[in-house]
Amino acid sequence: MPSALDRIDRAILAALADNARISNAELAEQVHLSPTPCLRRVRRLEESGVISRYVTQFNHNALGLAISALIFVQLERNSLENATKFEAAIGNLLPVAECSVLTGPYDYLLRVIVEDLEHYERFVKESLASIAQVAKIDSSIVLKQVMSRTVVPLPD
Repeated sequence: MPSALDRIDRAILAALADNARISNAELAEQVHLSPTPCLRRVRRLEESGVISRYVTQFNHNALGLAISALIFVQLERNSLENATKFEAAIGNLLPVAECSVLTGPYDYLLRVIVEDLEHYERFVKESLASIAQVAKIDSSIVLKQVMSRTVVPLPD
């Protein structure tokens, strides 16, 4: 990571979080730099790992993916071997949009996106519950996403 993110770096990150397809010329204008130094800063942010990748955000409903669920998973035994096997199995399941390791009573939190409740039930019963390391599954269906940010709070 760069030694410190200055005001211009923060402005670049905010602009790219809002629109990753912005041209370098437009970005430079927004952050009050000429194009060459702006591009140099973006490349430095990429090379340092601050910018890890550029993605496209989809409208799930427009794609017919009406159900988003948060699934809490507890493993049979929270060992390195079980975790490795579980994580490998989860990585092959397309409905899993995110997988996070947790502290507390559950070992993992999954965010799953599917077409409807029938597909959700099939995913839980046929895919997730069939992973040998899984001991317990609890879930909540997201009724409405109030907001989602691509911008993160940046440390001073």
